[in-house]
Amino acid sequence: MRFNIEEWEPKTTIGRMVKEGQITDIDYILDNNLPILEPEIVDALLPDLEEKVLDVKLVQRMHKSGRRARFRATVVVGNKNGYVGVGKGKAKEVGPAIRKAIAQAKKNIIRVKRGCGSWECGCGTPHSIPYKGYGKCGSTAIEILPAPKGVGLVAGDVAKAVLGLAGIKDVWTKTFGETRTTYNFAMATFEALKSLNFTRVMEKHKEKLGVLEGRVL
Repeated sequence: MRFNIEEWEPKTTIGRMVKEGQITDIDYILDNNLPILEPEIVDALLPDLEEKVLDVKLVQRMHKSGRRARFRATVVVGNKNGYVGVGKGKAKEVGPAIRKAIAQAKKNIIRVKRGCGSWECGCGTPHSIPYKGYGKCGSTAIEILPAPKGVGLVAGDVAKAVLGLAGIKDVWTKTFGETRTTYNFAMATFEALKSLNFTRVMEKHKEKLGVLEGRVL
C-alpha cells in the first residue's frame, strides 16, 4: 500500500517535525541519534525503500493453557543505495507478522559505509566496503571483507539479500557457527554493516578508499 503523508497522524515529536517539513533528510535523524519510533518517518524520508521477506516460520511455546503457535517473519528493507534495516515480527497470522517485521526493520534503519578497500582493485568507487566488518547474533557470526569489482556477493542467500539491499555489489564473506537460523544470520550481517560505522578513518585514507556514507547520487 502506497504511503500517504497527508493521512498520517504522527504520535512522536520527530514524526510531527517530519510531517511539518522541519526534517527533510534521514541523515539528520541518524547523525543526531534521534529515535525512530514510527515506521512512517522512514516512509516519508526514504520513499524508494524495497522490502524482502527472508523467512516465515511457525514457532510454538508451551503455556499453562496448552501449546501456542505463532508465525515469526524476518524481513529486510533497503533502497540499494546506502540504507538498510532488518526486523522480525510475531503474530497469529502470516500477514500481521510480516507487517510487524517490516515496521521493525524500518525503525532499525542504518546508513551503510561503502568504498573500495580491496588491494586487488583500488578503483576508489563505492562498489564494495572500505574495510573489514564483523557481526554476531546468537551463535551466528560473519566477517565481511572488501572484494574487487566483478566478484559479486560471495555469501549465503540471507546475507546476500541484506548486502544487496544495502547497495553493496562486491564482497567476500566468512561465516562462523550455525547459519541455518535465518534471523540470526540476517542480524549478524546487519551488525557487520553497522560495525563499519564505528571505525574512524583519516581524511587522506577516506579519499584513497573512496569512503561514502548513505546515498550516492
